[in-house]
Amino acid sequence: MISASSPEPPPRAAPADSPPAPADSPPAPTPGAESARNDAPTGPPDRIPLELEARLRKRIRAIPDFPRPGVLFRDLMPLLRDADDFAAAVEALTLPFVGREIASVAGIESRGFLLAGPVASRLGAGLTPLRKPGKLPGETIRRGYRLEYGESALEMQVDAVEPGERVLLVDDVLATGGSAAAASALLGARGARVVGCSFLVELRALGGRERLRADRVPGDPAAPAIHTVLRYP
Repeated sequence: MISASSPEPPPRAAPADSPPAPADSPPAPTPGAESARNDAPTGPPDRIPLELEARLRKRIRAIPDFPRPGVLFRDLMPLLRDADDFAAAVEALTLPFVGREIASVAGIESRGFLLAGPVASRLGAGLTPLRKPGKLPGETIRRGYRLEYGESALEMQVDAVEPGERVLLVDDVLATGGSAAAASALLGARGARVVGCSFLVELRALGGRERLRADRVPGDPAAPAIHTVLRYP
C-alpha cells in the first residue's frame, strides 16, 4: 500500500518588481565599464606561433657597426622584400589591437612608415606621420630625444590628431625607447590617447619597454599596451 504524504506548500514568489537573479548571472555592467575595458592595458599579448617567429627571424639580418661602431643593426629589408612574410609581420603587429577602436596609427620616421601604413589599413584607421625636423609643412610641434648612439627629434603637425583620439604607435624597433617616448609626448601634447605601441623588434637589453612605462602621462588611468613581435636580448 502506497501512502501519499501531504505536498509541501510552494515557495513564496518574490515581488514582481524585483525578480531574483539566477545564481550564475553576471553582475550588471557599471556605467563606462566598456570604455574602461577598451582603455585598460591587455598585458603581454599572446606570442606568435613559433614557426612564424622562426620564419620572420630568418628574414632579419644583423649588421655590425652600423650606423656607428659598436651598434648591431637589425636590417628588415629582406623581410620586406618577401610578400608573404611582410604580410605576416603586419598581421602580427596588428592582431592585438583589432577591436580597440583605433582611430589613427602613428608611424615614426622612417622605417616605421613602412609598417604603420599597412597596419592602419588593416585596422581601418588613419595614418599620422611623425617626421624628422623640417620635413612637414605648416605649423608643427617638436620633441627631442636621445638615441643609443646620438640625439634626434620628431615633429608633428598641430592638427594631425584630435583631443581624445585613440592612437596606436607603430615602429620597427624598440631599443632605448627614446623615439617612442618622444612620439607619445607629441601625441599627448595635442590631447590624443596612445592606447598601444606595436614594434616588430624589441632589443630588451636597452630597456625601452621600461622607459615607456616610466614615461606614462601622469593621471592617465592606464599605460599603453606594449606589443613586440620578435624579441632579442
